[in-house]
Amino acid sequence: MVWPRLNNSARQDAFRHPGEVAKLSAMTQTLTTDCCIAGGGPAGMMCGYILARAGLKVSVLEKHEDFFRDFRGDTVHPSTMEALSELGLLEDFLKRPHNAFLQLSALIGDTTIQVADFRHLPTKAKFMAVMPQWDFLNFLKESGARYPDLDVRMRCEALELIERDGRVIGVRAKGPDGDLNIEARLVIAADGRDSVLRGKAGLKGVDLGAPIDVLWMRLPRKPEDAVVPLGRVGPGHFMIMIERGDYFQCAYVTPKGGFDAIKAAGLEAFRQRVVEAAPLTKDRVQALKSWDDVKLLTVAVNRLTQWWKPGLLCIGDAAHAMSPIGGVGINLAIQDAVAAANILAGPLKAGPVPDAPLAALQARREGPVKTMQAIQVAIQNLVLTPVLAAKGPIKVPWPAKLLNAVPLLRQIPARVVGMGFRMEHVSKVLRADTAR
Repeated sequence: MVWPRLNNSARQDAFRHPGEVAKLSAMTQTLTTDCCIAGGGPAGMMCGYILARAGLKVSVLEKHEDFFRDFRGDTVHPSTMEALSELGLLEDFLKRPHNAFLQLSALIGDTTIQVADFRHLPTKAKFMAVMPQWDFLNFLKESGARYPDLDVRMRCEALELIERDGRVIGVRAKGPDGDLNIEARLVIAADGRDSVLRGKAGLKGVDLGAPIDVLWMRLPRKPEDAVVPLGRVGPGHFMIMIERGDYFQCAYVTPKGGFDAIKAAGLEAFRQRVVEAAPLTKDRVQALKSWDDVKLLTVAVNRLTQWWKPGLLCIGDAAHAMSPIGGVGINLAIQDAVAAANILAGPLKAGPVPDAPLAALQARREGPVKTMQAIQVAIQNLVLTPVLAAKGPIKVPWPAKLLNAVPLLRQIPARVVGMGFRMEHVSKVLRADTAR
């Protein structure tokens, strides 16, 4: 329940002007909860759902009025669907419109390479699902509606940390009804790669570098279109095409900072670049009416050296920004969320969370993140950079030839992409549904 409370400055003003008390009370409110999560993305919504399901009071703050933001990652990997299965949500999730990829392929020059085969994974879902991220987030929100202690606040942005005696005890936020102070036993920053709370906490990180950026766009897809390779590699270009019903969500990779030069050359020249990468789009690139139809994703690969301070924990992109390579960022964020719920639900029920569980969460998740980032950086530097600089034909590298020749080997990239390096399982204690 929300109780109006005045801060010291407001009390002094109200004392001088008694008639302003009611107005000030309505402007600033204080909410007390067990856990306050800043950010309603995949990490925040999943963590909030599991903690509320365990009987904890949770407030999730999402600064936008809805989850609809195009050109987000839409891949839901087997590791994420395994967690949904353990929570009893997978069947309902798969009723939502989605595409299922049993295998992934890429076109290198004129050669189609079979890259990954998910059909043999030891998971309930032996495929990669592609679903608009807003549908996934709405699914989690709707699934959590049965838990009265899950308070998802849209148009509510976390702006400042509230600290006392060197410990974070809450956040100051701004919502549709005015300012809001939220006091919590633990604050979780899941507010993305540009995390406000991470900055306010003064947490420092390391930048691993990213020599690429990505231009996102959507192009029409026709009913008669055959299944197309996910990736297209050629001299000077690398492009991803993700099927989404009646359109393709496309990612065109450019050298870091290259968008200004592309814009300077003109929209028609960019359309021709897209056609060179994917001739299929020749009669569709006119759908790009202006540069407003092309969205820039500035790629970053970084991570915090310490993910926490007393009373505060960072997860997902707030702790470690990932390259879009492999589409693993969302699923690593979900794995963080599952691990955080497993480790922190018990301490949260007991009171303010001590430092040891926060350190334990980082110790558990840091290794998988470092390993995945090392792979992404290697691919960026050894594959993408040479491809984007190439002027002549691209030769099919021997590892790709080996994947084509030996189907069994395709299970290796499938495990790396689909399950990661430490797939988190929802603890048996948290699988129980407190609403039943």
